[in-house]
Amino acid sequence: MRKRALKIEDFYKPFPRQKEFHDSAAKYRLFGGAAGPGKTKALLYEAIYQAHLHPGVDTLLLRRTFPELEASLITYFRRDVPRELYEKYNEAKHIVIWLNGSTTRFAYCDNENDVYRYQGAEYLFIGLDELTHFTLKQWQFLTSRLRCRIKGSKPCMAGATNPGNVGHAWVKALWVDRKPAPGMDRPDQYDPSDYDFIHATIADNPHYADDDGYKKTLGQLPEALRRAFLDGEWDVYAGQYFDIFSTERHTVRAEKQQLEPWTPRWISIDWGFEHPSAVYWHAARADGVIVTYREFVQNHLSPRMLAAAIAERTIDRLGNTERIRDVFLSPDAFAQRTADASIAEQLGDGLAAAGLPRATPADNDRVGGWMLMYQALEANQWLIAENCARLIENLPTLTRDPANVEDVLKCDGDDPSDSARYELKSALDPGRAPADVVAAERVTAVDPTSRAIWLKKFSAEEARRVSPVLPRRWRPQGW
Repeated sequence: MRKRALKIEDFYKPFPRQKEFHDSAAKYRLFGGAAGPGKTKALLYEAIYQAHLHPGVDTLLLRRTFPELEASLITYFRRDVPRELYEKYNEAKHIVIWLNGSTTRFAYCDNENDVYRYQGAEYLFIGLDELTHFTLKQWQFLTSRLRCRIKGSKPCMAGATNPGNVGHAWVKALWVDRKPAPGMDRPDQYDPSDYDFIHATIADNPHYADDDGYKKTLGQLPEALRRAFLDGEWDVYAGQYFDIFSTERHTVRAEKQQLEPWTPRWISIDWGFEHPSAVYWHAARADGVIVTYREFVQNHLSPRMLAAAIAERTIDRLGNTERIRDVFLSPDAFAQRTADASIAEQLGDGLAAAGLPRATPADNDRVGGWMLMYQALEANQWLIAENCARLIENLPTLTRDPANVEDVLKCDGDDPSDSARYELKSALDPGRAPADVVAAERVTAVDPTSRAIWLKKFSAEEARRVSPVLPRRWRPQGW
């Protein structure tokens, strides 16, 4: 006896919010936010629906790891999808073959480069469960796999997720804030009409909406988890490093910065070419407050072009060049070379020609730097000007590294925060290396005579330079 045609409505009755997700015509959809609205089930049945739009097409469902995949999507499939509705399920390859010849593959991307397993494949639909567990690069590569040879088909992708984890920043940017994500190579190509966020909470799931016990359990979680899992908030979430950061508390308008011409000032730079260079200007007020008052973030600038851009912007309200005491540059720029000079040497030549100090290697103590930033925010002794939009956007998205919870997990678009870390740790650390040690780090010449000349020159510069010093009324804890 021939099996009857599949009718999804025979076994799947979506909740109103799930139906809104299925009905969306956006190329890229995001469903969920809080815990309990039926995200995973909706994603599974969206793949089933897409697989039955056309015969012989392929669909893909992903989790970050296999244990997560098996405990969620595969479990839902085995439990909820009747056996008579598909031709077979390959247990070894985790592929469902539907009655019309279409397939749904359950897979995972444990490592960053696992997405390349799908290079050469084409899918009508790709769904990623717990999307914030994936990186922007993984998402971007998978979008290239959206292809279908059938005329009139509309390849699309969807994600289901709670706030938090490594992908929080880029997911929030694309769907919640509706703007290009940090780390996008071509932000000008972002089209907000391609993205649709269907926000859902436990209240949207009839099975849990009146479950006071479950809601009580979520309500007793730590604040960050509670606000993420119960309310689906994207501004505070589990794993957030700078959980105390507040735009109302830690940002300042230009007219309230209280900076004087004699206020000690310095610059921090996180060098990049493909990734953007992030440059910030800072000042230490007499009351002990550090003000980060100017921002410049741009990629594809040579060292000399970057130096010129910095010089052009190091100007006060009267059009005079500001008195900058230090320029702290990411240490990798002293090792990287183009032609006969390092990145740092080329940048330094440009800065010196404009009357600014040559760059010195920034203190790259990650754990100490992040903690110093946290303590400064906690003590209300670090303010960020409202025009430093990239830094204000980036700070609250940083998460703790699971391998070292005292450190921040590196991610695309973290250049502004790295630059800010350099500025506090390098400028305010009383244990900075002596001038001759710093000078030795800057000299790359091998010839003994040349090396001696440059050492003498750089040592003199370091000895003359006076770093910004915080008044004694504020020192980070333990100093």
